[in-house]
Amino acid sequence: MATSQTTQSPAARKGTDWWAEIKGILWLVVAVLAFHSLIAKPFYIPSESMMPTLLKGDRLVVTKFPFGWSWVSPSFHVLPPIKGRIFGHMPERGDIVIVTPPGQSSDYIKRVIGLPGDTVEMRGGQLYLNGKPVKRVLAQPAMIPVDANIPCDEGPQAGHQVTGKDGKLYCQLTVFRETLPNGRSYDTIDFGYMPQGDDYGPITVPADHVFLMGDNRDQSADSRFPLVALGLGGPVPFENVGGRAEFITFSLDGTSQIWNPVSWITALRSGRAGTSLHPSRDPTVAAQPAR
Repeated sequence: MATSQTTQSPAARKGTDWWAEIKGILWLVVAVLAFHSLIAKPFYIPSESMMPTLLKGDRLVVTKFPFGWSWVSPSFHVLPPIKGRIFGHMPERGDIVIVTPPGQSSDYIKRVIGLPGDTVEMRGGQLYLNGKPVKRVLAQPAMIPVDANIPCDEGPQAGHQVTGKDGKLYCQLTVFRETLPNGRSYDTIDFGYMPQGDDYGPITVPADHVFLMGDNRDQSADSRFPLVALGLGGPVPFENVGGRAEFITFSLDGTSQIWNPVSWITALRSGRAGTSLHPSRDPTVAAQPAR
């Protein structure tokens, strides 16, 4: 007479090892935070201060290691301000960097204009380095599509809306191509003479500091403006620089809705993913120090 007997293996009877699962998750979090703090992190562009290079809604990658590490490197700025850097290496003029203003915890994104020992001055909107005007030529206007993130209807941008040949609205902005003495060049936006910001200095950048400016010269709170005006308060200590902007990963026009997955796709701006944020070298200008 045959009998049936149900048996379970020891592995089948064993319950979930919740402590092992929790440890696995904790190690994953530690790994992500370590990468975020030491190697690279994503960054979101919240304003128009770096147009036309960067648009509000751009997402990009910032690397932490090119300039070494400091108190601003760890995620969420968990360390108090500490002077100096580990394996510190000064950026080049023209690099786009993220920076934490003195006494704050938020990050700004600006371009390096002056290095220690440089004398920086603005005269009528013209940038001078060490008493010499930086090469600046009028370029083709920027034609930035109007969308929810770039409505082009407030501040200096108001009145710059035009209809393109395709029937769509664009923000048409005056662009000057600026070339630093090391041959690195990039586009800047100028809305005309603005008393605040277009006349500044001269000021000499102290040791272990950098002077930073936004590419949108008339809509950027940068080293030209005091901290009380949400600027950077002059040259910024090198240890407050958190990393270098590398490339755009994707860009959103401001219409995405978290509860509508379809909008995550329709809100994507075309043609911006993969754009390098390293300034080009002007072949007509020999790389040389500003002095």
